[in-house]
Amino acid sequence: MQIKDVLLAPGNGAFFYDDQAAIRAGASQDGFVYVGQPATPDFQSIRVPANSLSIGLVLVDDTVVWGDMMSVQYSGAGGRDALFETSQISDLTSRVVVPRLIDVDVSRYLDACAKVFEPIGHKRLPLAIEYGVSQALLRAAAHLQRTTMAEIVCSEFDLPLPTRRVPIYCQSGDARELNVDKMILKAVDVLPHGLINSRQKFGVDGRTFMEFVKWVVMRTHQIGSPGYHPVLHFDVYGWIGQEIGLEPQRIADFICKVADTVPDFTLNIESPADFGSTQAQIENYAKIVSILDNRGSSARIVVDERCNTLEDIRLFAEAKATHLVQIKTPDVGSIADTARAVLLCKANKVGAYVGGSCTETDLSAQVSVHVSVATQADMMLAKPGMGVDEAFSIVGNEQNRLLAMLNHGRTQNEKIG
Repeated sequence: MQIKDVLLAPGNGAFFYDDQAAIRAGASQDGFVYVGQPATPDFQSIRVPANSLSIGLVLVDDTVVWGDMMSVQYSGAGGRDALFETSQISDLTSRVVVPRLIDVDVSRYLDACAKVFEPIGHKRLPLAIEYGVSQALLRAAAHLQRTTMAEIVCSEFDLPLPTRRVPIYCQSGDARELNVDKMILKAVDVLPHGLINSRQKFGVDGRTFMEFVKWVVMRTHQIGSPGYHPVLHFDVYGWIGQEIGLEPQRIADFICKVADTVPDFTLNIESPADFGSTQAQIENYAKIVSILDNRGSSARIVVDERCNTLEDIRLFAEAKATHLVQIKTPDVGSIADTARAVLLCKANKVGAYVGGSCTETDLSAQVSVHVSVATQADMMLAKPGMGVDEAFSIVGNEQNRLLAMLNHGRTQNEKIG
């Protein structure tokens, strides 16, 4: 018996849960709050503080290893799990998950996840539970084997130890101009997200958005270091489709128009439109991708909404319905499935972006780094929160420490050999 007790501790996510449907319908902002009635079930207001639940595994040597459960910012939208409710998640974890944990061999990571996450009847456990518990199990395996979490992932999935750093992507939140400056000064690899989630930010025919894209490039040239050339990544939350219609040809035309304004940059457009279902999203995104590819455009489509679970990711990747998948870690569930998702994308020659949410915690962000580096994802999100500095330091420093440890271990083995 390697786990002798389990602890639960309520906590805070690093941002807020937001009702996407109400915001998309035009809810106005008063300072930091949104005014109006919520439109998504379980939301008592349009913006609510994000909460989390930590699970601690007390191991045989009395070490406690932790993982954090939470939902994503736009819970209940685009086919996602409902809003996170701490007391309900805590009750289900205590009744169902804890007895399973006491019983597993945590040194065998994938086996442990499979046993602990067995469905209840025919229903899958809430993805937030899978996410938090899988983090703790990965930490437990790493502790018992006196190695890094990345090395556990490499061992379990038969991967070579990584040597390459994974590019980091920062998100701006609503303080766009200020945070873009921070990103440029810190030479972030991929920027700025932009939070283009309303008609006001997108503008009539997308003109406001296009001006923002050009401003980001201008600002990069103004204050960036010589030779700094980031990838541009904008999340438009379906607003291209909302504003100019859901015809794939028109959406592709608009994206090409944006790309033509910044010809020297790779341009990622995340969530250009929401077609209402996973199947419709796949069919129409595949058309948009095909049009862009045939034109030789430098623009790349990134899927988020309607592509949540590992099975969703498989469907998009196999259909070539995106250039890059945001693997939104709390929506995927078990962090082992995040690793599987990256490998699945690679097998289908589709980009793998290990994302997540501003509502996460320092612990979940650190685990995501280990999985991203182990699987050699194409990029990973600086998280949690919307402040840039904190998220970039948490993810960037964890990656640098990890690579230093892996390199040290490699050097020691060469000396022995």
